[in-house]
Amino acid sequence: MRLDYIGTKDESVFIFADFKCYPSQEILKQPNLYKIIWCQSDAVQITIDGYDIVLQKNQVIFCTPLNILEIPAGIEGLVSIVFNREFYCINDHDHEVSCNGFLFYGSSHPPIITLAQKEKQSFDMLFFFFKEEFETRDHIQGEMLRSLLKRLLIKSSRMIKRELPQPTIPTSQLDEIRKYNILVEKHFREKHKVAEYAGLLFKSPKTVANLFHKYSHKTPLMVINERILLEAKRLLRYSHKTSEEIAIELGYKEAGHFSKFFKKHTGSSPSNFKKEHVS
Repeated sequence: MRLDYIGTKDESVFIFADFKCYPSQEILKQPNLYKIIWCQSDAVQITIDGYDIVLQKNQVIFCTPLNILEIPAGIEGLVSIVFNREFYCINDHDHEVSCNGFLFYGSSHPPIITLAQKEKQSFDMLFFFFKEEFETRDHIQGEMLRSLLKRLLIKSSRMIKRELPQPTIPTSQLDEIRKYNILVEKHFREKHKVAEYAGLLFKSPKTVANLFHKYSHKTPLMVINERILLEAKRLLRYSHKTSEEIAIELGYKEAGHFSKFFKKHTGSSPSNFKKEHVS
C-alpha cells in the first residue's frame, strides 16, 4: 500500500504507506523526507544508519531526512507517515507542536515511543483518518492531512516529554534543552565545545549542564560528541570520502585530532571502522 499526496504548487509531499510493495520501498531511496514508522504487529527488525533496531509491537520511531533506513522488502506490520519540509516544516511550525529538538534532531539516535492501550486507540483513529482522507481528492486535502499530522506530532511530543527523567520540568527549561539540541544539529560541524552553544543561548556552561542533568542521562558534551560521531560513521559507511576529507568536513583542522577523537569513543580508527563496516 502506498498513498501519495503531491502539492503541485509548492512541491509538498505526504505519503501514507506500509512496506509490503515495491512502490513503498522506493520511499527509502528518496531524499529529504521525514518518516514516522509504527510497528503494529510483532517485533520487526529494521536498519537505521547501518545499525539494526528492533521495533516492538506498538512502538513508533521518528526519523529525520538524515537517517538512512533499510527495511526488508515485503515486511509485514509496519505503517508509515512520510512527508517533506515543503509539506510541513518542523522548524517553522515549532511554536505549534514543539517537536523540534525532541521527536526530531533531539538526539543522535531516532527516538522511539511506546503506545499504551489508550494511546494505541488514539493512533488507530488518526491513522484511519489519514487513510480515509485519500478517498477524497479536492483543494483542501492537503490542509486536512496537515491538520492530522499536526495532531499526531503534538500527541507524540506530549508522550516523549512524559518519559523524561523529570516530566514536570518547567516548559521554559524544556525549551532551552530543545534549543540546545537544535543548535547542535545546526552547528556541530564547526562548534565542538559546550561553551560555544551556551553562548548562543546566553547561558553559562554550568547552567546548561544543570538543565541537562534534570532532563537527560546525557551531558551537553555527550550530545555534541554523539552527533559528530553519528555523522562520521555515516560518511565512513556511505560515502567515498577519505578520513582526512571527513575530518575537514567535521571541523577538525588536523586529521590526527579527528582520528584520536573517533578512536577514543568507538575503540576503532576511522580507517578500520570503514574496513569493518563497508563490504
